Amino acid sequence: MAFFSKLKERLFKSSSKLDEGLEAIVEEAAETEPPAPLEAPLEEQPVAASPTAPAATAIKDTPAEAQTEKSSGILGRLMGRGSSSEQRRTLDDDMLEQLEELLIAADMGVDTALRVTSNMAEGRLGKKLSAREIKELLAAEIARVMEQVAKPMPIYAHRPQVVLVVGVNGSGKTTTIGKLASQFKAAGKNVVIAAGDTFRAAAVEQLQVWGDRAGVPVLTAPEGSDPASLAYDAMTRAQEEGADLLMIDTAGRLQNRADLMEELAKIIRVIRKKDETAPHNTLLVLDATTGQNALSQVKTFQDLADVSGLVMTKLDGTAKGGVLVALADRFGLPIHAIGVGEQIDDLAPFDPEEFAAALTGLDNS
Repeated sequence: MAFFSKLKERLFKSSSKLDEGLEAIVEEAAETEPPAPLEAPLEEQPVAASPTAPAATAIKDTPAEAQTEKSSGILGRLMGRGSSSEQRRTLDDDMLEQLEELLIAADMGVDTALRVTSNMAEGRLGKKLSAREIKELLAAEIARVMEQVAKPMPIYAHRPQVVLVVGVNGSGKTTTIGKLASQFKAAGKNVVIAAGDTFRAAAVEQLQVWGDRAGVPVLTAPEGSDPASLAYDAMTRAQEEGADLLMIDTAGRLQNRADLMEELAKIIRVIRKKDETAPHNTLLVLDATTGQNALSQVKTFQDLADVSGLVMTKLDGTAKGGVLVALADRFGLPIHAIGVGEQIDDLAPFDPEEFAAALTGLDNS
């Protein structure tokens, strides 16, 4: 579970915000609700829980620590809350509204936040829940949404399997290609990389560094060359050498640049002259720090390049990791991997339960 520990540690911005927000929602009840009578543990109560939700934890009521600061609203309490994590609060419409606002602030989007909280509340309205129990319910619902899209990139017997990697400037395409190529090479695959971002010398140099490190050839062309021509030559070489995988980098495409989008379409047309079934995978690399803008990026690239799967990078650099839940809920595209850093082992297959636990601040227990 090494990657889970790293994911939880580096998702501190997201998990801290949600963790603190959920604690604050429950703590607020201390000033508005009378003390809760002793009641049976949550798991003994009849609850229409989701089949994927974990058993709720029975937590004994303990006296809350004195509050040193009063504040109206959750956001004010995030900066100076007490440590009354064992308090309970009745799950009602007001609490659901606060949960929705918290999830929207984490970039989950309005529609997804409403759907998640609605499913959490089913069969539980009127129940008194602790912050821990709310986190478990939230994590279970997030995992339920995400488990439908948690799929590794498929590897086919077809040679060469052409993997086209697309995305906007700065999304992490080049680094992702290098990491994937290194991992495939370590798994015994014969890999070739085409440095199709011919307009950015730094991208070519970065791929060459990764290629040298992994023992993978990187095909390049003079700066400013036609990327489609390079892709065609790379297809020829990959076929001649019997390569298992050909990974083609592309320039960062801005959504509002029709000329660059046409260039990507040209690459696809050209490689299909060598293999009409190519590309076999079209990976869209998304930067988690772009938040809800990632949704429009997926729509644009899906229309143009028939995106087959997603890779989300830079989850360690954002307080809004909930955008990944919104993407899964809206598009249902496979999420092949997530990245939380620059090292080779900082890109790993997407695990919905680990992600949900890290996002909500739950321990991996």
